[in-house]
Formats: sequence, C-alpha cells, structure tokens
Amino acid sequence: MLFCVVSFAQTTVKGKIIDNTGLPLPGANIVIVGTSSGTVSDFDGNYTLSVDQEPPFSIRISYTGFETKTIEVTTKNQTVDVTLNEGNSLDEVVISASRTPERIFESPVTVERFGLKEIKNTASADFYGGLENLKGVDVNTNSLTFKSVNTRGFATFANTRFVQLVDGMDNSAPALNFPLGNLLGMTETDVLSVELLPGASSALYGANAFNGILFMRSKSPFDHQGISGYIKRGITSQEAAGDNEYTDLGIRMAYKFSDKFAAKVNFGYLKGTDWYATNYDDKNMNGGTRESNVNYDGVNVYGDNVTINIKDAAPASIQGIIPDVNVSRTGYKEVDLTDYNAESIKADWGLYFRPWENDFEIQYVGKIGSGSTIYQGAQRYRIDNFFLQQHKLEIKNDDFFVRGYITADKAGDTYVMDVAGPNLLQAWKSHQDWFGQYIQTFAGATLGGATEAEAHAAARQVAETGRLVPGTPEFQNAFDQVTSETNFLTGSAFKDESKIYHADANYNFGEKIKFAEIQIGGSHRTYRLNSFGTIYADANDPITYSELGIYTQLQKSVALNEDLELKLTGSVRYDKSELFDGFLSPRISAGLTVNENHNFRASFQSGFRNPDTQSLYIGLQTGLGTLVGGASDIGDRYQRDHAVSSFAQNNLGQPSTITQTADAAYSNSLFASIAGDLSNHDSSSNGSNYVANSNYVKPEQVSSFEVGYRGKFNHFIIDASAYYSSYKDFLANENVAAPLYGDISNFDLTGYDPSNPASVAGLNSDTQQILAALNNGDYVGYQTYTNSEEKVNSYGAAVQVSTKVFNGFDLSANYTYAKMDFDVKGNPDFRTNFNTPEHKVKATFGKTELFKNFGFNVSWRWSDNYFWEASFGDGEVPAFHVLDAQINYRVTSLKSTFKLGATNLLQDEYFTAFGTGFIGSQYYVSWTINNL
Repeated sequence: MLFCVVSFAQTTVKGKIIDNTGLPLPGANIVIVGTSSGTVSDFDGNYTLSVDQEPPFSIRISYTGFETKTIEVTTKNQTVDVTLNEGNSLDEVVISASRTPERIFESPVTVERFGLKEIKNTASADFYGGLENLKGVDVNTNSLTFKSVNTRGFATFANTRFVQLVDGMDNSAPALNFPLGNLLGMTETDVLSVELLPGASSALYGANAFNGILFMRSKSPFDHQGISGYIKRGITSQEAAGDNEYTDLGIRMAYKFSDKFAAKVNFGYLKGTDWYATNYDDKNMNGGTRESNVNYDGVNVYGDNVTINIKDAAPASIQGIIPDVNVSRTGYKEVDLTDYNAESIKADWGLYFRPWENDFEIQYVGKIGSGSTIYQGAQRYRIDNFFLQQHKLEIKNDDFFVRGYITADKAGDTYVMDVAGPNLLQAWKSHQDWFGQYIQTFAGATLGGATEAEAHAAARQVAETGRLVPGTPEFQNAFDQVTSETNFLTGSAFKDESKIYHADANYNFGEKIKFAEIQIGGSHRTYRLNSFGTIYADANDPITYSELGIYTQLQKSVALNEDLELKLTGSVRYDKSELFDGFLSPRISAGLTVNENHNFRASFQSGFRNPDTQSLYIGLQTGLGTLVGGASDIGDRYQRDHAVSSFAQNNLGQPSTITQTADAAYSNSLFASIAGDLSNHDSSSNGSNYVANSNYVKPEQVSSFEVGYRGKFNHFIIDASAYYSSYKDFLANENVAAPLYGDISNFDLTGYDPSNPASVAGLNSDTQQILAALNNGDYVGYQTYTNSEEKVNSYGAAVQVSTKVFNGFDLSANYTYAKMDFDVKGNPDFRTNFNTPEHKVKATFGKTELFKNFGFNVSWRWSDNYFWEASFGDGEVPAFHVLDAQINYRVTSLKSTFKLGATNLLQDEYFTAFGTGFIGSQYYVSWTINNL
C-alpha cells in the first residue's frame, strides 16, 4: 500500500532541449521553480524529472549562452520539449565582479568570462591555454605544464601580484606564494566557468588581488552527474627538442545519491617533453661565444657566472704580464642539467550534503597535485615531484558562505639549475684551483711568445683538463650529490613543507534588506613557513604570521526613467597584517544602462599587496651572494659566522670569525656597486651617497580609474574599457655590501684621495675600518628587498567586437593597449617588471555546426615586441603571431566529441619571456565522452 501511495504521488516530466538550429543541448539545467530539485539534459538533450509534487508547478530551463525559459507543468507524465534561443555574451552571468550573480552586461567593472562553450571550442591544447585569447590577458609560458596568467603588466613568473581561486580557494603554493599554473587547478571536464577580473580587486578580495584575479568554478554533482572523460594524444614539436609524444587525459565521476547527498571525483594526468631552453647569447650583453669571449655568460648556461679579474687574482710576481680582464669558468648547458620531463598528476574529490533538500549545503573538498616542470624566478628551477594539497570545508546557501581550507606543499626533488652548475664545477675542481691553473698557464704561454688570444685558449684547455662530461658515471654521481644537498654553497636542492591556513565568510542581505543589496564579509590567513633553513630564515623554527580583513559592499539600482537605469556600487575593505599597519581599500562604481542595449560604467578602485613570503623572510646564502628578506625581524632570524682576513686580525685586532645578522644589510651597508672600488670617488663628496641601508619592506599600493562600455549595435557586440593606474611603494631589490666591522653611520670620505687609496690617515677610525674591510674582502654581499620611492603610472585600453557573419559563423576580435609612464632613463637601476607588450591583437573565427555534428574554430593572436626585465635576466622579446586551429565531430550514438587540433600551426617558434625555451607546436587528437 505504501509503495502505491508513493508511486501515485510522483510526477514525471520528460522531454528534449534543443537550440534554435535543432542541435541538442547537453547539460541544460531543468529546475522546479522555488525549489532546488532538478536535473540536467543528457548528451542528446533528453531529460527525465521525477518529483513528489502535484501539478501545477513551473520548471525553469537554462543553458549558458542561451535565453532562459520558464514553462508550466499542468499534468502528470507531461512531455515538455523546449527550444532555447541563443543569447549573446552580454547575457552571461558572472559572480566575481560583485560577489553576487549579475549579467556581465551590468557588471560595475571590467570582467572577462570563459564559459562552457568557449572551453569546448577552444583551439588551444587545454582550457587554461585558451585564456590567451581573452582581451587584456597575458599568458606567459614558463614551460609546457606551467603557464602564468597576468593582466596589466608588472609581473614575472613569480606572479605574486595576481590571485587564482579555484572554487574559492587560493591555489598559490605556500613556499612560492604564487600559483603554479593549473598544477593544482581543475580537470577540463569539471570546469563550469572561468572569470577574470583585470586590475586592482582588493576591495572585495583583499591583499595580493593587485593586478587581477582569476576565478575557476567547478560543476556541482547535484547538477552534473555521470561519468565523463577525455584523452588527448599527439606530439610537441620544437627545433631544439624534436618531435616528442604528448598525452593528456582526465576523468570525472559524479553521482547524486539523493536530493540530500552527492559526491564527485576527478583525476587528471599529463605527460610530455618540455620546451628546451637553448638561448646561448651572452647574458652580460658582451657578445660573442664561449670560444670568442673569455668572460662569456650564456643565458641558458650555468656555472659561467663564476668570474674573477685574473690580474687582481694573480700573484704579484706575474701581475705585469696578466691582462686586466674578467674570465669566467666554462659552465654546463641547461640541457645537461635536466631531462625536460613534463608531468602533471592531479586529483580532487568532494562530498556534498544538503540536509533540507534546498540550497543549504555542506561540502568537503580535497585536492592533490604533483608533477615536474620548469620555473624561472631569480634562477631556473627544476621543479621535480613537487607536491601540493588542499582541503576545504564549506557551509553555504544562496545568501552566505563560510569556508576554511588548508594548503600545504612539499618541494620533492626540486633543485636550482643555475646553482647546480657552479657547484658541479666546484665539486670537480675548486674555483681557486681552476683559476690558479688558468693564470699560471696564461703566464707561461705569454712568456713563450703566444698572443693574448692563444694564451687564453691554452689556459682554458689546461684548466678544463679532467672536466666532468655529461652522460658519464662520474658526472652523474656528482650531479646526484649536488642536486640532493640543500646547502647552496655546495648543493642546489631546497626542502620545504610550508602551509597556509585560510578562512573567509560572506553574507548577502539582498533578501533581508530591500533598500539595497548589502554584503559583509571577512577573511583570516595564517602562513607557516617551514623550509628548514634552506629557503627562508627558519633554521631554528618555522615562521608564522597572520593577516585579517573585513569588507562591506552596498549596491543599488535606480530607475531614472523608462530608458535609463543607474546602478551604484560602493565597497570598502580593511586589512591588517600583524607585520604592518592596517590598510583601507575603497571601490566605487556607477553603471548607466540605456535602452537595455547600452551600458556605460566608471569606477575608482584601490589595491595593495603585502610583501610576499620571500620578500619578507627569504634567507638564502649562495656562492654569489646572500638573499635576505625585508621583514623588520629578519635580523633575529638570520645570522651567519664569517671568516675574517689575516690583515684585519693582525693589524686591526679583529677576531678570526665575526657573526653578522641580516640586519646589517638594512642598517650598516653600502651599495654593492662601489664596494672595493672607490677609484671614481669625487673628493668633494663625503661619500654619504654610497650608504645603502635599505628600508624594511611595507605593502605596495595602487589607485586605478576605469571607464567602460558594453552594448549592442545591430548584430555587433562591443565591450571596451580604458584605465589609468598609479602605483607607489613598489617592491624592488637592492644589492648592498655590509662590512664585517666598522660603523656605517660614521662613514665619511672627506679628504680621501682615490688616487692614493693607501693614504687614510685623515679619516676617522670607522671609515678606515670600513675601507679595510672592503679592500680585504671582509664584507658580505646581500640582495635586499625594499620599497622604492619612485612612483610608477600605467594606462591602457581594450576593445572587443563580436558578431555573426556568413549565415552563423562566429567572429570576434579584440585589441589591447598598455603603456607605462615612468622615467626609465632617469632611473636606470629601478626595475618595474612591466613585462607586457604595448599592443596585442587577437581574433577567433568558427562555427559550432558547419554541417551536421561538425564544427571548427580558428584563433590568431599577435603580440608586439617588448622588453622583458626580471631578476633572472633582461632581454628583448620579439613580436610574434600564433595561429591555433581545431575541427571537431560529434558522434551522438557514442555521446562523444572527437577533435583534431594544432597550436602554433605556422610553426613560427617564439617565446614570451627572456630565458625560457622557444615555444614550438602541438598537434593532437582528442576524444571527449559524455561531457555535459
């Protein structure tokens, strides 16, 4: 009897969802109005919905990029077939711009969206690469598996000014403080949408949302069920690396057990060969090759940065025949120091619970990611078996969310290639012995009548005798030792087990307060840095510090008349790090909608960036200098013992060793450029301009003004914007020298004669000691982190035009302009890292249904030349253009889509940053099944 009652109470609705061309729409949402009960259409557009509800009731059918329809169900077992009319890009809904759903047409700020349609039709090898086609976006390719997204310049691959969120979680690696591309991101079949906010976003998203923020949202197992997956097979082709196999696969499994409980699991795997980095130009811009330039330092050659002036190093007895030139050791090419294996393994899982079968949801999500890639920061890193994990617990409904998550990383077998190079040479033959042999052989050859060039050749040949040759057991043994040792004076590996703990919450009073939509929220983050003293100044114990932020936003729409509607948005956020004073980030914007076809917007936004973990607490000693962070307590955390010269011991009464803390770099230092060389000193100056004493770091700030327009003109969709941004307190590096003895506050060169440097009798005691320290090598070279007093401005604009041509072909083109306003010539030592071309043009052309079940898409982009500057090296990036293309065919009986695609189809190899490998071509065939 009970079974009969239940059966009698159920109502079943079924049907098919198609577009206005008759094409089925898989993954369309069918929801009973006023409830969370619903289903989605299958690969053929069919759906079946069974509910314990008597008619009449209404169902709402929606699909991204199409107009939503609401239809009344009046009888049981009713068949409801629905045709959805295709909308346009202005009808798409975004969440990121205001932390609430709204049409992109009405967004108060510029926002870019990459939805399901764009993901499925992208000609790029994966959806993450497809972001390159968005206007205003830079995607710099570090390696095959590591791409760095940025907007509006001012970034390197260590992009700490840009935030990437996956389902609300910041997936930056704690040790590095920036995301490693899509390593801990998403598998392609689980992506629901990607949104990107260019420019300052601190008002809602806090510290580090400085240049922009990328949001990736996944599919809910309540709405998207079943098993879906893809496999891509093909090759990568590069002149330096040749043709190599490439595999990318992913699977998604989701199941809705009931209206209360659902779960999903994702797995992704990618394996290929990375782009070989084979730039052998001289990094010092002296020109020449190893054979023609005795001080050669190749861009992708490591170890040849070990250099000395052989005249200064020669014994006094032969200095007269030794030329006054710098000579470098013969390094190892990058191809000898890595296998270029590119690999990514990632998985995530989630449990979702709706206790009252409505929008209230409790969810747990776990994510892990591992792999091998190349990263370029101050050095070139071989990231090998790097491991990241995240765990999130979240409670939410349509009005609020409260979430907490933890991110943890392990460095695995990661090592620094351009630290490995010098230490491999040192392990084989010490630098002192190598240069000693070089100088003695040079002197002997010169006395034997050799020319200078012949003497250099003979000297290098002798010094290189017995060199470790790549591929031999001797080389491999030394390589394994150097890449496993964490002391950078002898090894190149780094160890890390850092963590980030984060919690945030938001409440939207839109349903409670009718006057306006008001939101409040906040976040708290704790960093726990634990590199065991290999990266950070944490040898004694882990470093822990926290940040707190709260914000509010008010949004109100006012109808001015029949044709005009004004939407006002104001928000402000207060952030406080325990290391710095609090900071306010306001944002105000206004949007004017005219005739439902045109929207004009204007906004003022502010942002700030707390110094990243390395800027604060790095404590890394290398053979070429020491990197120390700019936190005010760095001196309490980092100190080293240094040997003192025999001259200072015998003549100045100094001990054999002196302990120096990192505070010396900030309170007792000179600029490194004059250390040991005062030959150009102006005797009329007291030398106070030589004193460095860098300031400890503080947050960067930006103020940005933006105007924009979105609208329709006949068949054309236009989205345009322009901005002007002003930055201050830019984080920068300074190279300083801190003497082991002598007080810099008393440094005074009044009366010093640079032509007679031994005459120091008229100088005070501290100045004499400092000069003695500089002349005898009793100082420590540091690279500090500090804020520049220079102000930097930038401005730019972007416009995109989209339309349909030739009876339904999609055509879209965009142009981006970016310019920095800064006196580069007047400040030659200041590095802004603007790193974006002045002009970019991108275009796409395609049709999803060229003929039955067959579609194609072609994308083209062109980048103007620009100058790349970063701590690894500076250099010109030539202009390039890239053509990607794909064709696809749907086999409905197999619920499958087959795609044949190619990136960089014209095979014009290019690079987006100085020092990286040239980007070749990818050719692939993919099979995607049941991807709703």
